[in-house]
Amino acid sequence: MEFYDFTVYAAFSTFLSQAYFPAGNPHLMLLLSTVIFGIGFLSRPIGAMVMGAYADRYGRKQAMTLTIWLMALGSLMIGILPGYATLGLAAPMLLILARLIQGFSAGGEMGSTTAFLVESSARDRIGLAASWQIATQNIGSIISGLGGVGLGACLSNTQLAGWGWRLPFLFGAIIAPVGFWIRRNVDETLHAGQTLHSMKTVISHLLTQMPGRIALSIMLVAGNTIAQYFFLYGTIFAIQDLHFPAAFSISINIALGVVGFPGALLGGYLADRYGPFRIVLVTRFLLCVLLIPAFMLLLAYPTPTVFTIVIMFLMSFHAASTGACICLLPGMFPMKVRTLGTGLSYALGVTIFGGTAQPIFTMMITDTGNNLSWIYYVVGMLCLSSLSLIFLWRMPGSSTTAACAKQ
Repeated sequence: MEFYDFTVYAAFSTFLSQAYFPAGNPHLMLLLSTVIFGIGFLSRPIGAMVMGAYADRYGRKQAMTLTIWLMALGSLMIGILPGYATLGLAAPMLLILARLIQGFSAGGEMGSTTAFLVESSARDRIGLAASWQIATQNIGSIISGLGGVGLGACLSNTQLAGWGWRLPFLFGAIIAPVGFWIRRNVDETLHAGQTLHSMKTVISHLLTQMPGRIALSIMLVAGNTIAQYFFLYGTIFAIQDLHFPAAFSISINIALGVVGFPGALLGGYLADRYGPFRIVLVTRFLLCVLLIPAFMLLLAYPTPTVFTIVIMFLMSFHAASTGACICLLPGMFPMKVRTLGTGLSYALGVTIFGGTAQPIFTMMITDTGNNLSWIYYVVGMLCLSSLSLIFLWRMPGSSTTAACAKQ
């Protein structure tokens, strides 16, 4: 539900642009709305730093409780915030603040929940436990997609533009009391004697003692996030370059979530059985080999049916890879800096490589005139990212073997 809160903005960005920016140029309004969506990613590394250090000093349970309240606050702000006609320039400024709060929460949530899942699971099911982090993100995407379809079926365009778009954000805000009740009743996994004496010490220890692990972890995340944005950009590519109907984007996002949910769990299960390094390398290799011929087939038969089959087929490999990969990050860092190391590496990887992926895709297609050019970038980055696996596998003192799965 937290991932739903963070991503539902994209599904309703058209209506947000109409509400929070002065009328005039609709393309400029939409551009400004999407820029604010991107601003949410800028605060993710800050959230990962602050909340990661907090979780490593005071416990995963307290950090997870705080992040869920913050995410709900951001959603509630968007759901009740008056528009430009009422507040003027204050409206988009407050919208930016809401997105920064959501980004801060998302950055802090990733490390604390992943560490908690790994530390509270049975030793032979760590991969499967961690994979729920990725699998449930797909459920969030499905819910946001179904919400868009449902509202579109029940409300007119006038009602959606006037007030209907606020309902998904208000719905998302109810996660706070439910999430607080759930997290209040879980057992803390960080105990006395496993912490450093201050948040500042936690941050200093990680940055001074483990910069190499941070860099390798960021590169590992880079492959996952660029591949993920390949699928997200696929809907834009289908509409702009293949000229499919705009409504197609919602259905394809739901389809990706339907494949991604079981695929991620399968990857986690296989990581426990055969080792996460092997599963990540094999699934990434298959994805790299299949990407170009799959898109050549699509360009030869550019229909919505072929596109859906191709994209869901490729998603199955990506989901399994990501589900297996996620357990590697907490295993790279000792418990006293695990949340900070996991969350910061993930947030920086997503912000740096995910934030630049779609502009690079667009630029490559525009400059080359080749609809396959951006696929080469995805394949190249997957290969480059996978090199980090070799170094992580061989790194002295790494706890990935003991903490994640059988090697």
